[in-house]
Amino acid sequence: MRIGAPDPSLTATSGITAIAEFVEALDVVGRLDSGIGSLKKRERGASAGELLVGLAQSQLLGADALVSLDRQRADVAAVELSVVPVLASTTAAGLARRFGPEQLAGVETGAADLADRGFGLLPADRKVALSAKVTLDLDSTDVEVYGSKKQGVAYNYAGQRAGRPHLATWAEAGLTTAADLLAGNDDVRPRAADMLRRGLAGIPEPVRDTARAGDRLRARADAGYFTADLADAAVEQGCDFAIAAKRNTAMWRAYASIETDGWVDAIGMPGAQVAAVDYAPAGWPDGTYTIVRRVRVEAEAISADPRSRRRRTIDKDQLALALEGTATHAYAVSFIVTNIPANDRPGDTTGNAETILEVEAWFRRRTDIEDRIREAKLGAALRKLPSGDQAVNTVWMWAALLAGNLSTLLQALTGIDEHGRAHAARMRHELLCVPARLVRHQRRLILRLPPGDHLLPVVLTRIRELGTAA
Repeated sequence: MRIGAPDPSLTATSGITAIAEFVEALDVVGRLDSGIGSLKKRERGASAGELLVGLAQSQLLGADALVSLDRQRADVAAVELSVVPVLASTTAAGLARRFGPEQLAGVETGAADLADRGFGLLPADRKVALSAKVTLDLDSTDVEVYGSKKQGVAYNYAGQRAGRPHLATWAEAGLTTAADLLAGNDDVRPRAADMLRRGLAGIPEPVRDTARAGDRLRARADAGYFTADLADAAVEQGCDFAIAAKRNTAMWRAYASIETDGWVDAIGMPGAQVAAVDYAPAGWPDGTYTIVRRVRVEAEAISADPRSRRRRTIDKDQLALALEGTATHAYAVSFIVTNIPANDRPGDTTGNAETILEVEAWFRRRTDIEDRIREAKLGAALRKLPSGDQAVNTVWMWAALLAGNLSTLLQALTGIDEHGRAHAARMRHELLCVPARLVRHQRRLILRLPPGDHLLPVVLTRIRELGTAA
């Protein structure tokens, strides 16, 4: 066997045509350009929307650095199928450096417009389900970097030089609605209230209004966001809140005040029990109370290492008894401060155990945003910040988040994943990175796929149906 001449009609990423037709069907570039505005005085070359879509497309296809754009440009057939120009890495970086605060705010505007358009194309029953309960999640993650010349990074608590993407996501829809790129030592709490407002603004207005009218608009966050400013901002926006609390002395006193018969088994979490107390931190909004969850931990399962994270969740007196062998078990305890009504009697948080259990179980699903972050890192390329320039890295972050939003909307609107949102790695394997030959026949482009069943024809048919419904 010998190797023949390269065939430019072959592509390793035939699924790029699905991205192209989906981007056209939802006018993604136009919506982003409308929000961001012009990057240049002379209207030539790629626009801001084309840059972001091009980077997102590159990451969906497996790129993990700007230089991957140059490798993708070598795939002649894929370049021809792409709906946006496949820019050289230097050109993309140069355009990204033009993004300032106004342009980055415009990205959120464009993302909100895209979410609104996607919501409008959903089946009626799906719209009703998304409007029934609306949750905004807040979280951050650290992206470790190397070298000393990167802007906007700093050493985090773990001693890593890192950037810190700070996100707000619409949990039920799986869409990122607002984001900032901070340094690794930046505290998210002073920025949480603003992120909440921006995140809520990214959810379609009819959805927000319906949820707010039915007391189903909620925000949740972990203990890194434990601040009254966030709670006040939520109330101001007509939004209930649930925020994990720091395990301080006041919280441990509240825990100790719970009667033995005040605990009820948690929903869907074996070994866990839930109770509520009328404790609210000073200065928090009226109606605030605390939900407490405890999980039994056998004494032999408690680490002797004082650095153990689990040890910090156990009352110090219980911990001492368990470590010395006097007690056979202890309880790992978590606190949630919330204003979600427990019943119809103001100030009485213990009267409706069923509601309290539901709130605690709902709060546990805060892992939805962690899945969005994981997808941005592993499914796209937010695991890296590829440039020394902070503006370029921020655009790269938004491209990763846009890639996640496009993947989620594509699956929702074409109905290709009946059991929840498929991870991007699966999408690449089944849809995007499938080899094919691009041929011309009667002035038309035709993709010839390998033998076997393929997802691409199904997806293209459903995308084209979206165009007729527009």
